[in-house]
Amino acid sequence: MTTKGSSRKQIIILMSNDNILKFMKESSFHITNINQALKNTKLEILVDFICSDIASITVITNKVVIQSDLYIIENYIKKLITSTFLAYPSQSPT
Repeated sequence: MTTKGSSRKQIIILMSNDNILKFMKESSFHITNINQALKNTKLEILVDFICSDIASITVITNKVVIQSDLYIIENYIKKLITSTFLAYPSQSPT
């Protein structure tokens, strides 16, 4: 996971193409869950939208992200990877 651009409002997460397709089918659900987790920790940042390309998804936020924001978003994605359908690109899907 990394941020991009001078504004650091884009969080890039590498994924396999199959997992990207699965993730994007429920992207509005994921946005809602991530935003709820951010609100629960009293952070003022929100995910505006999620877009994808062939090798990653990009999470676009309303403000510049800080480390605690990244941790919450990363934790949500990691839970998905370990508990459901997603796998890192270096791993084979289960």
